[in-house]
Amino acid sequence: MADTLQFDLVSPERKLASVSVTEVRIPGTDGDLTAMAGHTPTITTLRPGLLQVVHQGGTDDYVISGGFAEIGPDSVSVLAERAHPRGEVTQEIYEGMVEEFASAHRDAQAKFENEPGPVDDTAKLLADMVAVGTHIGLDPKQPNF
Repeated sequence: MADTLQFDLVSPERKLASVSVTEVRIPGTDGDLTAMAGHTPTITTLRPGLLQVVHQGGTDDYVISGGFAEIGPDSVSVLAERAHPRGEVTQEIYEGMVEEFASAHRDAQAKFENEPGPVDDTAKLLADMVAVGTHIGLDPKQPNF
């Protein structure tokens, strides 16, 4: 197998993966990035998105709601706020995730009435979660922004 690195994915509920991989595609807050063997050490925060893990057996997709990733030359560790293997994400689970972000957005609108920064930040996170559903074929039943 080509150059590999150790990949570990954990959420507060469980350890989701621990596998040797060739690349990890990460939805970073400042933009998407791909980690491969020899990557410069980096720590990045995560936005809602699809985390893709490429290994000898194929590609595994995980829906994540946020967290952070620690990338090194020979490993990637992702600590997700919430994560599910793509195959486990039902319409009901997805709608719950969207509602969490919609609720945070409504709270920000109420709390920061004349401060667009925090409201815009929560709107972006909500839009990212809605986009995940569209990407994986689920109906986001978009809340009004």
